[in-house]
Amino acid sequence: MSKVLIVSDSHGLTKELEIIRERHLKEVDLMIHCGDSQLMPDDQAISGYLTVMGNCDFGGGYPMDIFSEAAGRKFFITHGHRYSVKSTLINLKYKAQEVKADIVCFGHSHVLGAEVIDGTLFLNPGSIRLPRERLEKTYVILDLLADKIKMSVFEVNGREITDLAREFII
Repeated sequence: MSKVLIVSDSHGLTKELEIIRERHLKEVDLMIHCGDSQLMPDDQAISGYLTVMGNCDFGGGYPMDIFSEAAGRKFFITHGHRYSVKSTLINLKYKAQEVKADIVCFGHSHVLGAEVIDGTLFLNPGSIRLPRERLEKTYVILDLLADKIKMSVFEVNGREITDLAREFII
């Protein structure tokens, strides 16, 4: 069993990233930021997050894509702008197939969403600064169990949005 925290599109927020990190540090094994932090890699606020470069990250220093693994599941992490995620997931789906990813984490659209396509979980945690299509500023924790993945959605203030919890079998 393993837990993974996923956040995206914080657009310059620092205090919120630090609070989220401290709130969940002891319960998660991996913390992911899907880009557009607008922070330099050495900024203390982003410390501890596995971070990719978004289209608003101009300082450099972050990779465009990252691969990671947790509980035997392969993660592909990207911001999404290079895959046109605002209009389709097909390009990201092809990349996920190419790299044999079990879980794809991305941002860019600021729209919270999760779905399984051809056995791969595609997850956008929304935005903790500028959410779209929802009012809540959200991030996600995945609980990677042997037979399923449990998704919990949280507001930046720490309140869990229980009606958005989901389970996936991949």
